[in-house]
Amino acid sequence: QVQLVESGGGLVQPGGSLRLSCAASGFTFRMSAMSWYRQAPGKERELVAAITNTGDSTTYTGSVKGRFTISRDNAKKTVYLQMNSLKPEDTAVYLCKTKIATTNYWGQGTQVTVSS
Repeated sequence: QVQLVESGGGLVQPGGSLRLSCAASGFTFRMSAMSWYRQAPGKERELVAAITNTGDSTTYTGSVKGRFTISRDNAKKTVYLQMNSLKPEDTAVYLCKTKIATTNYWGQGTQVTVSS
């Protein structure tokens, strides 16, 4: 069965950094594009970043460009989201996602709170 497990969330001050991890199992990770989404209170789920199966291309939503970096380690079957210069508006549950055929698979999410 497909499983995605996020970790690394927590409480940080504005301007701080966090690195999220998503450990994958149950599918051929090296052949699958991966992405990070976030959902803040009262807001719709938003695509944050995506990465191709090989890691050769990435994309980001405009509000995180220059601050966040998505990467992957296919040997470890893990995708990462490095988040720098965090702002209070980055506060959200962050979720890892992959798509296999027509089905989206989601992790359980990890909470990121940016507050002083």
